[in-house]
Amino acid sequence: MKKKTLFIIGCLCCCALPMKGQEQSDKNVPEKWNIKSNLLYDATGTINLGFELPLAERWSLDVSGNYNGWNWKDNRKWKHWMAQPEVRLWTRQALRGHFFALHALGGQYNIGNVHFPFGLFKDLRDSRHDGWYAGGGIGYGYRWNFSRHWGMEAEAAVGYVRFDYKSYECFTCGEFLNNGTRNYVGPTKL
Repeated sequence: MKKKTLFIIGCLCCCALPMKGQEQSDKNVPEKWNIKSNLLYDATGTINLGFELPLAERWSLDVSGNYNGWNWKDNRKWKHWMAQPEVRLWTRQALRGHFFALHALGGQYNIGNVHFPFGLFKDLRDSRHDGWYAGGGIGYGYRWNFSRHWGMEAEAAVGYVRFDYKSYECFTCGEFLNNGTRNYVGPTKL
């Protein structure tokens, strides 16, 4: 009985096909590049578009741009444009799974008569700021690939932004008040 069992086990070992249980299929990984949009920006009415392309096996470049040029009633303004390049280091393969990121950002803005939550930028309730900003930060994210053509990612980043502005009274053609700068440390990308 032992000889028969050993013979069957030996035959199975010789005839077994190689198995690769730890490798993931590449069928859901985009090969060349992605076009993307940020749903949080879409929810605020900000037009945005981005693209990402792999640079190496574990590196990619993500570049996005945003524009909001809308005017609201009562001379409330939240106009801006922004460019945000980002280099990503993926833990396994570019455009799949976890990644760490380093980004820069810059643009111009014209904001006034706006109420921010948590008491942030209180002076924007009674004045309008027109200027530029630049900064950068670090982030962490994850990408889910549903197919070669569809995916979703989530990312949170913190960093530093320097604002340089001219302040005006908060009505149309308001009088110039002063120049100023502001330094911000906190979330820079969601």
